[in-house]
Amino acid sequence: MVKGHLTPLFLLTFLSGVELLKPKVLYVREGEMVVLHCHLEAEDPGLFWTLPSGQRMNQTSDTSASADQSQKGVLIHGQSLVVLHASLSHQGNYSCTLGNASSQIWFRLTVYSAESSEYKEKNQYPATCFTQEPCMLYCPAANIPCTNISGINSRGITWSKEGETSISQSHFPSVQQNDSGVYTCNRSYTYKGQTYYKTFAVVLHVQISEQLGESVILSPKQNQEFQVDRGATVVIDCKAVVTSEADEVFWLSGKSFVEKDDSLPVFYNYSWEQGAKDIEMTASLIFKKVSEDDLLRNYTCELQSDHQISTFVTIVLTPKARDVFVSVIICIVGIIVVVFVATAAFKFKIDIALFLRDTLGCYGTPPDGKKYDACLMFYQSSSGVELGKADRKWLESVLEERFGYSLCLQGRDISEDNESECIEQSRTLVLFPSSSDSHPGSDLLLKIWAVVAEKNTCLILIKPETKQASSTESASEVVQHLSRAGNCVVWKGRSSMELKSSFWKLLRFHLSAPQHPPKLLPEELTLADHCQHV
Repeated sequence: MVKGHLTPLFLLTFLSGVELLKPKVLYVREGEMVVLHCHLEAEDPGLFWTLPSGQRMNQTSDTSASADQSQKGVLIHGQSLVVLHASLSHQGNYSCTLGNASSQIWFRLTVYSAESSEYKEKNQYPATCFTQEPCMLYCPAANIPCTNISGINSRGITWSKEGETSISQSHFPSVQQNDSGVYTCNRSYTYKGQTYYKTFAVVLHVQISEQLGESVILSPKQNQEFQVDRGATVVIDCKAVVTSEADEVFWLSGKSFVEKDDSLPVFYNYSWEQGAKDIEMTASLIFKKVSEDDLLRNYTCELQSDHQISTFVTIVLTPKARDVFVSVIICIVGIIVVVFVATAAFKFKIDIALFLRDTLGCYGTPPDGKKYDACLMFYQSSSGVELGKADRKWLESVLEERFGYSLCLQGRDISEDNESECIEQSRTLVLFPSSSDSHPGSDLLLKIWAVVAEKNTCLILIKPETKQASSTESASEVVQHLSRAGNCVVWKGRSSMELKSSFWKLLRFHLSAPQHPPKLLPEELTLADHCQHV
């Protein structure tokens, strides 16, 4: 041991007035890093360190003092005092004290030369492994920097074996006797561009292990199927032959352990019998009453051993044939019901949609922010069958007063020559055949179609019932194009005036729900009201 300056403990104790405590002795090789950790419950500013020179300092010391200590290789961070590069000048007695001097911890740091045999003896950490088994060497963590010390960063650990020049490993998948020896782990750190390190010697002793036989699960087999009755009591045995009393056999449900508590609906019990060389173990999985949930779970028997890798056997629970037949019948009936309901819903989708709309009262402002529910415009029918003025008035009155739709009408809400504005502010465009002499030509219909496509407006075309062939006039061709692009509703004259007619059902189905509730219930409307508009 190299002698150095040591401040007498009794003198420091006398000066400070604190009760003398046994110091914590630390050893460090010259040139290496060492950290003194003070385990006093105190805030950082209330903790003071006393150096061998007698100087007191804490983390809030002035900048010049901190810089001076940094140059001397001493840092203070929180409750840790770090000696970056130990030398004889750092040897001596240290203490950490609370600001009120109520508690104090002493340290005695001894610095050894690099080749000191005494230090090598004090710095050895033993490790024991057994042949043919995995072995992991762990680098000690005594008196090293904490991870939260600002500015000090770990660069990892490197291993070397005494007598060898190459870098050694710390993990041995199957350790051998010739792997015994002294291994040095080097923990390196960086601080302000400089590298510092701390080394430890780990002495590995490899002992010959007693060779044990293999422990195996005899039954059941992997993925073996067990047919069970729902509600029945079932016992499934997992039998294994083991070679060590430390081996254990147990059951898992999924990833959870099955308990031994026999008050539970599913549990297991355990028994064993000593043989000449081996031990026969049995873990019995017991179902008090097999439930549907039990059939859906995975149950695994695990053999856990201290000398080999654990082995697993998973079983499959299936219902017996009678239960399968019942399940098939239920599935067939379920499919038939689903098909019937789907067919009925498709066939009566219009009536169902209108019933739900009228019953639930689905009225409100549309999310697109448009002002009108529909825009009504007329076109010239190539068949010659048209809606008269009274029919048009009737149609407008029913939509507005009976069903609550907000309509955009030319001449009333917008000017006659401003069709595009009406379409832009409406959710749906409704075109109906008219006898008006001012019907739009093909060019205007094309313009209307362009606005509908651009504004993403729905289109409904009311067509008169006719058996005549389509005209070849250009305007009729545009109407035919609009008919294919939108939804068509056929006007059948007087029969279409009944509110329960297919005309009104289909027209309301293609129109979105109105923004406002109707002023009159649909049932209050009669054909007599049509006479008021003639």
